[in-house]
Amino acid sequence: MKGKTVAERVRGGGRWPTRSGMEHLERCAWVLRGTLVRSAVRKYLPWALAASMLAGSLLKELSPLPESYLSNKRNVLNVYFVKVAWAWTFCLLLPFIALTNYHLTGKAGLVLRRLSTLLVGTAIWYVCTAIFSNIEHYTGSCYQSPALEGERKEHQSKQQCHGEGGFWHGFDISGHSFLLTFCALMIVEEMAVLHEVKTDRNHCLHAAITTLVVALGFLTFIWVWMFLCTAVYFHNLSQKVFGTLFGLLGWYGTYGCWYLKSFSPGLPPQSSSLNLKQDTYKK
Repeated sequence: MKGKTVAERVRGGGRWPTRSGMEHLERCAWVLRGTLVRSAVRKYLPWALAASMLAGSLLKELSPLPESYLSNKRNVLNVYFVKVAWAWTFCLLLPFIALTNYHLTGKAGLVLRRLSTLLVGTAIWYVCTAIFSNIEHYTGSCYQSPALEGERKEHQSKQQCHGEGGFWHGFDISGHSFLLTFCALMIVEEMAVLHEVKTDRNHCLHAAITTLVVALGFLTFIWVWMFLCTAVYFHNLSQKVFGTLFGLLGWYGTYGCWYLKSFSPGLPPQSSSLNLKQDTYKK
């Protein structure tokens, strides 16, 4: 240990990735950047999600797939990822947006403005899930069995119904279809900033951004994969159509319309608008 530098001792203690570990991360990040950061992905992913939802739903109705691990609602990806999809998306986008936007602009005010996209996303998630819950409540009834036999009119809410061992049946808009659509599209939109980000490989910022790119990339693939699983295993066609539509509207209403306006969180910094945004903040 006597001849080692402080950095080498820290690296040897496992606090930072080793050189080979960092190289593996960089390779993964390079592949993910080449896949997700393309403008074609941002352009066609919404259409691909809508088409795959329709195709998966038709497959479920016409030729259902056999039961599998992924058709069980208690599978690991559903319990530990999809059920808390917005929390995962929020927690990874927060440092990613902060680091990349500050690296490009050096403006704390602009970074805070861009971070408000997460507050907008949280509001969209909360409002939409509340709407879905109310629709299911007002269109539902309590039954004695999943076959909808023996209606229990004395139970007027889903909570009461389940508490007494009943089965609540209403129009259950697919929250998975909504949230996975919205989260995947939001991540892809925010990762567009990587076109502009250039960092020194020896700088700690490079390691942090590379790690976040890999994490966000894998998270996006999980969201798309579980969206497909939802399409072929769960809900009926109309419930998934409405869920996906809400997700698409949440994305387009923000990144496609509102964020183009001056009084908004704005889009990720791009070379064509970076100087203009900086000048605006100087004024």
